[in-house]
Amino acid sequence: MKLYIGDTIKYLRKEKDITQEELADILGVSYQSVSRWETGICYPDMELLPVISEFFGVTVDKLLGVDKAIERETVSEYLLRFQEAISQGKIYECIAVAREGVSKYPNNFVLLNKLMYALFISGDSDGNIPEWKENMVKYDAEITALGERIMKYCPDQNIRLEATARLAFNHCEMGRKEIGRAVYESLPSSEFCKENQIWWSLDNSEKLPFLKNKIKQDYNALKSSIRLLANSGCLSDEQSVIAIQKIFKLEKIVYDGNITADGWGASKLQLDIAKLYARLGDNTEAIEHLKIGAMAAKAFDNRPEEQIFSSILLGDISAKRTDFETTDTRTLCEIMRDKWLLSSEFDNLRKTDEFKGIVDILR
Repeated sequence: MKLYIGDTIKYLRKEKDITQEELADILGVSYQSVSRWETGICYPDMELLPVISEFFGVTVDKLLGVDKAIERETVSEYLLRFQEAISQGKIYECIAVAREGVSKYPNNFVLLNKLMYALFISGDSDGNIPEWKENMVKYDAEITALGERIMKYCPDQNIRLEATARLAFNHCEMGRKEIGRAVYESLPSSEFCKENQIWWSLDNSEKLPFLKNKIKQDYNALKSSIRLLANSGCLSDEQSVIAIQKIFKLEKIVYDGNITADGWGASKLQLDIAKLYARLGDNTEAIEHLKIGAMAAKAFDNRPEEQIFSSILLGDISAKRTDFETTDTRTLCEIMRDKWLLSSEFDNLRKTDEFKGIVDILR
């Protein structure tokens, strides 16, 4: 059985905010010994275990990490419950599941990060949470505390960076843009991230899956940036239409035309370009894209439990129904019909038979 005593000592030491040298002095050992424990090179002598446990206020079993396997299994169950709830927009259930998990494992950063995430999105204005504004204020301090704790103590770099970005976003959302900017500035440059540097160390068997995953990440980042540009107000409506059309073309190239237009994002993108066409007075194109968006919404609501797409650049991609995360308990057809189509850009279309036909698709 693998012991996790080194990881546990490192975590407990950092939580107490003491150095390896300070811990070594307390225990009467060399700091090199503490370093070797924490890197897993060796374990502390048996007679030291009660002393270390007493100093940190934990049991010897906890110090040894013998309950890690049980913890991982239990945490996985919490994560499954969390994902099932968030795929249905049940945000308060997500918060309850995360709190339950954290109460059982108060130092598990996976669960702490999920709790931070759930509290943050409970203030999402895009969902159907009536009290989202109140939630922003109500959970602000807790989100900040969780984010700062994860930033300071979490040994998992990916979790730490995710929480850092969310903490910065929360500061900005709460009007603390200078603080948010400072937190964002602490994040590493993408130029030197693992994905842009690790290629040279990969074995031949690792190269194909690595490249396909990197292409997928880069494609999603590019698509997101183009959408931000189109919706930023920095371009004219004519230029924004061209930008969104490039996303459609890019998608066909990347997916070899094999992906079906049944995603939440696919429906929203059609609505965005329909708004632009409506503002430009091109009602024919506006209606056409609204119809495509409505069909995409209907297909999304009726999607199977799992879909698999394939392309040369990306390989096989699995999309499970529970992978989708939302803050809205309504179906996508309901959202489009009762929210998106109410945009003022469509006022001149609302009484036409074509527009009424689109509403009928969504019923």
